[in-house]
Amino acid sequence: MTRPSPASLQTTVMVVDDDLALRLLLREVLEQAGFAVVEAADGAAGLERFQEVHPDVVLLDVEMPEMDGFALCGHLRALPQGTHVPIIMVTGLDDVASIERAYTVGATDFITKPINWFTLAHHVRYLLRASQAFDASRRSEAKTRTIISALPDSLFRLTADGTFLDCWPDRDLAAIVTPERLLGRNLRQVVPAAVAARAMHFIAQTLTTGQRQLFEFSLRGGGTRRAFEARLVVSGDDEVLAVMRDVTEHKKAEARIRHLAYYDELTALPNRRFMHETIRQMIKMATRGDRSVAILLLDIDLFKRINDTLGHSAGDVLLQEVATRIAGCVRDSDCVSRDDGEGIDEIIARFGGDEFIVALPEVGRSEEAAIVAQRILDSLAKPIRAEGHEVCVTASIGIALFPEDGEDVGTLLKNADTAMYQAKNRGRNTYQFYTREMNARAMERLSLEGMLRKAVDLGQLRLHYQPQVEMATRRIVGVEALVRWQHPEMGLVVPGRFIPLAVESGLIVSIGEWVLREACTQSKQWQEAGLAPLRMAVNLSSRQFRHEGLIESVAHVLAESRLDPALLELEITESDLMADVEQAVGALHSLKEMGLALAIDDFGTGYSSLAYLKRFPVDTLKIDRAFVRNLPDDPEDAAIAMAITALGRALDLDILAEGVESEEQVTYLREVGCVFGQGYLFSCPLPAPEITALLEAMVHPVSSPIGG
Repeated sequence: MTRPSPASLQTTVMVVDDDLALRLLLREVLEQAGFAVVEAADGAAGLERFQEVHPDVVLLDVEMPEMDGFALCGHLRALPQGTHVPIIMVTGLDDVASIERAYTVGATDFITKPINWFTLAHHVRYLLRASQAFDASRRSEAKTRTIISALPDSLFRLTADGTFLDCWPDRDLAAIVTPERLLGRNLRQVVPAAVAARAMHFIAQTLTTGQRQLFEFSLRGGGTRRAFEARLVVSGDDEVLAVMRDVTEHKKAEARIRHLAYYDELTALPNRRFMHETIRQMIKMATRGDRSVAILLLDIDLFKRINDTLGHSAGDVLLQEVATRIAGCVRDSDCVSRDDGEGIDEIIARFGGDEFIVALPEVGRSEEAAIVAQRILDSLAKPIRAEGHEVCVTASIGIALFPEDGEDVGTLLKNADTAMYQAKNRGRNTYQFYTREMNARAMERLSLEGMLRKAVDLGQLRLHYQPQVEMATRRIVGVEALVRWQHPEMGLVVPGRFIPLAVESGLIVSIGEWVLREACTQSKQWQEAGLAPLRMAVNLSSRQFRHEGLIESVAHVLAESRLDPALLELEITESDLMADVEQAVGALHSLKEMGLALAIDDFGTGYSSLAYLKRFPVDTLKIDRAFVRNLPDDPEDAAIAMAITALGRALDLDILAEGVESEEQVTYLREVGCVFGQGYLFSCPLPAPEITALLEAMVHPVSSPIGG
């Protein structure tokens, strides 16, 4: 006997998607799982390919040009060979209308984007097994349908007073009630009184109007509760025929659809849509009772760092625990008791990502909302175990009140969001009530962000350079590149106003790349002009340092500018290095292998230990200006400066003091062994032409070139 080839034993999956990258990913995952894969790039091609290949399963994207997934699904179901093939809709849509439409056109199931690649193959296999079982059941049913074709459901003949004359229960119903128990008996004797009364009402309606009646009820039997649909038609004088169908699974599907539409799958909390509808009801109730509604919008601080460091699985566990703790902080006592027994209870929802909403109805005083907010912050202060790690999290909470801060859901949520960002700006781990002044600041901030996005392309950014000197000789040994924003209408925008905004919005990555390119180009121009080579120091923001394209970006700039890598020094703050030590060590070694110099900026503020410092391949420690400002009078700062200098010398590192502004500071720093300094005593940050003049003066000195 000839054995079938391995290919003929494979299950064929057809992927229809206009996104080439997604099709390739789906093919890779499915083929690794043992499936044969065929592709189509649009609906028309998918329809044609389906008739050629007759696949076992179809993965179908919803959003495609010309013929979308809903239309294609309908066409496939209309084909003889497409009646029962499993069709999985792949969609980024999460509204209930789209889900219902998918099932209406014949989809077997759906999965949402982003796709969980680890479970995709299992999902396909599960549906395939279910389809095969269904096909087997369908073939078996076809053999017996000729016998019971007249009895697709349970049928009963009943008199006007509810007495059973005949009955043909289906197999499932027969497990609850047998014909012997029914014939000659009355409805009131075999079903609960409430169900019997409802049935008698519709029997009377049927006989009176002569029209078909439809009603639903449920019965408990065999340890479970089953849902049924009954259709009543007149079948003779004072008789009705009741056709009864078990709709339990249909009801479960409806409940599942509702759950998908209104609840968050990860935390089991209500979702954004449910929350919107509930807050509307709260506002109506509060208006009638002349009460307030408090909206608390909570965002977990620095959650992305947790996700990036520990992984999304740990992040999910953390979100679940946060949801549990928030729920435990919201109690009935948080709201004024309702005298009339009516109203809507407090509700907690996951608003999306790492944001949660708490809505408190019928609040009497704003202090009640503050009590809940502080209770939540206190609860989150306790460490959380996530995937074997102990994590401490904080949150920022914004509070908006109805009607003071808005009379509709959208306005209240927007203002709570504004207050939440104000809480973040105040240092996180706190709550803030919304004020009108916040909205004005938020609008100004939004406008500033829009202008900042255009600043690079419009050539509004400038670089100033602050000299770094050998304090004994006042000789310039390097410069630090510092970005400035020259706006045509606002004038010179100070860094403290736009740098935090650039970091928060993510613009700091593109701005940082521009700074690096401009600084390297300027350094090369100074060399080509015959000036002595000097080190160019460029700061890396935390986002730049963690950006996956950092190494490639630095290499590209060096190649483009033709600058000797040894003349480029990248500065990373100590706190950024300590945020993720393992990632930091890897990135620093990659940069060091390129021949760059590396410096730890703001040293002394990030609490790194000697053990960590030994792992960092750095060349320079920069003493933070906070420890230089009060030298030599402050004994604590003096001790810290001495300790940092001693530590650096022990590790054979250069030491540079930032923020040097007096000769007394220079004297002390030199006494403890600090060689290099930077600060207004020597020079403020200057544009390139003025720095050029200083460098030229060093080549042809007339007097001491800088700071003395």
